Amino acid sequence: MERITVSAQPVGVLGDAWRTCVGTGRFNLALRQDYQDSLALVQREIGFRYIRGHGLLHDDVGVHRPYDVGGHRGTAYVFTYVDQVVDTYLRLGIKPFLELGFMPSGLASGDQTVFWWLGNVTPPRDHAEWARLVRALLRHLIDRYGLDEVRTWPVEVWNEPNLTHFWKDADQDAYFRLYEASALAVKDVDAALQVGGPAISPGADDWWEPFAELVTTRGLPADFLSVHAYSSGPAQHVPFGVYQTLQRPQHLLDQFAGPRKLLAGTALADRPLHITEFNTSYRPDNPVHDTAYNAAYLAPVLAEGGEHADSFAYWTFSDVFEEEGVPAAFFHGGFGMLAHRQVRKPTFHLYAFMARMGQDVLARGVDHLVTRHPATGQVTVLAWQPVGGTDDPAEPDRHEVRLSLPVAHPRVPDPEVTGAASTSDTSRVFVLRHDVDESAGNAWAAWGEMGRPASPSGRQLDALHEASEPARRAYSLPVVPTGSAGEGRVDLDLTIGRHGITLVTLDPVRDETPPWLDDARIVGRPVSHDGRTATDPTDPTPTDPTDPTPTDKDHA
Repeated sequence: MERITVSAQPVGVLGDAWRTCVGTGRFNLALRQDYQDSLALVQREIGFRYIRGHGLLHDDVGVHRPYDVGGHRGTAYVFTYVDQVVDTYLRLGIKPFLELGFMPSGLASGDQTVFWWLGNVTPPRDHAEWARLVRALLRHLIDRYGLDEVRTWPVEVWNEPNLTHFWKDADQDAYFRLYEASALAVKDVDAALQVGGPAISPGADDWWEPFAELVTTRGLPADFLSVHAYSSGPAQHVPFGVYQTLQRPQHLLDQFAGPRKLLAGTALADRPLHITEFNTSYRPDNPVHDTAYNAAYLAPVLAEGGEHADSFAYWTFSDVFEEEGVPAAFFHGGFGMLAHRQVRKPTFHLYAFMARMGQDVLARGVDHLVTRHPATGQVTVLAWQPVGGTDDPAEPDRHEVRLSLPVAHPRVPDPEVTGAASTSDTSRVFVLRHDVDESAGNAWAAWGEMGRPASPSGRQLDALHEASEPARRAYSLPVVPTGSAGEGRVDLDLTIGRHGITLVTLDPVRDETPPWLDDARIVGRPVSHDGRTATDPTDPTPTDPTDPTPTDKDHA
């Protein structure tokens, strides 16, 4: 195959839209240890800025508390759990992306609910009381965390109101009334707080024009726009799971780009756009989420998504998630990039690989992203096997990527390093490669070989953690000078496994090997003048008889 020559000049900047926000299970779950341990791991290795999930105002958080006891009647606002969760988020270096929902039962106009944990999805029976709740929440957060901090937390009004599952009758007018009451309540607390919506699901493009008209004609605030993106088809149900078809990865990127195209020429055309949920499947029990295929599928989305949206939040960071009830098996098709007990899935590695990419983009292709760290000069390559969804033929067992990469070419040895050898003719780069595919770095595949234990033992869990580690190799490659001072090129040939993703980092080598070191002598065999051991049958030089032999004194 033809080698791709990567330019030494940046062609763009790799922003952080891909890790601006991440999704989570309902708000209350953040009180659990497994959840907190998982989020701590994600923050250490990836480092998201915001986290968004449902259930902030659900009854299990206990914010809205009507009472009528002993002649005393009113409503208390209780923030005990809110404070514990937000404290945890901030301690782990992540901010809340606040979603207003679902409806507290004491304020709901009906009893329709969604999910195993029964989130109420009916409008408030009293919009003025809903507005008081919103104001009380935000004022408390400002009192506790400070106005400057809370101004950085976006406030999103509801979740997927275009679906009857999430909003009674998918009543657009009722949602618009809720949006107006919510947005005005937010701005009543502080005009600089960020509020937006409409948080619609895929396939609801007909909501954009009415929403823009509402905001424009009513003079309502809309500091940002939000929408969701998924690429799977109807669910084919089996016990405790589903299978679904998948469209091509480009379908997700097209969804990211859609709102700005639809709103061109309107008052909302220039508003920040947040994809507050995205994934392959919209189901929390589809095994595709656990696979290497999921990571390879999403690689081009992460590489290009920032060209279309200000953020796109992977749904979700962890399998601590209960929309369909308590999971029936350890791997169950959960949304998370981490399984329970912090077992890494291939998609986790995709994000961790992205976190090591540089800021300067040198190349983007159908199967690769090349960046450079401006401060260190390190060149970093993310490569993957392209996958095309259900209608594409099955992917081959391997995929080849051949690149010519620009790297620094040290020509002059560092005089401060004693014994440093000249690198003018032997300059090299140190290459560290990480691979995840159908067998490497794939805990789900290992779990299958293990017999798919529903609740792995401690020993099995240890094995899954080990199996989840990417395959790693370290080696060096020669640098060919280009003629420009300090510049050179390296030919990098990658063979990627089926459904594989690969991270490669390349750093210039400064050889500091002292001249007296000789690795060929490590096991104590005599060495000939041309560097071959005396036991080498091709070596015509006998062992030097004057070479001292070991004595008891040598061992003393």
